Amino acid sequence: MNDSVNPATLQAAGDTLWVVCLCAEWCGACREYRPLFEQVARAHPRLRFAWVDIEDHAELADDFDVETFPTLLVAGESGTRFLGPMLPHAETLARMLGALQPAQASSPEVRALLGALAREPGTFQVT
Repeated sequence: MNDSVNPATLQAAGDTLWVVCLCAEWCGACREYRPLFEQVARAHPRLRFAWVDIEDHAELADDFDVETFPTLLVAGESGTRFLGPMLPHAETLARMLGALQPAQASSPEVRALLGALAREPGTFQVT
């Protein structure tokens, strides 16, 4: 049995998922990954994509203890579906988004980050 979740089904159910890249400007891999991340964002219009620099937005990102870049978070109102390092390849991200796992309860830091994204989407949103 496949427990993965289709992003289109989530959107129909009213759960807006955020795909958030936690990165750092000084990180060369992150700078190289950004255009690929934006490419995947354009290919998945039902999802919202955000780029959060962990130093520029330390008040939101410090609690994540990011040690490996890029680190991805996929979460929505129903909970967290992925949080962890991700190879900086568009294909890897696209494959993961096509097979999202069921939601787990979100931690307080995930809920705080999602709240900030909802309040100021233009600050973070990737187009």
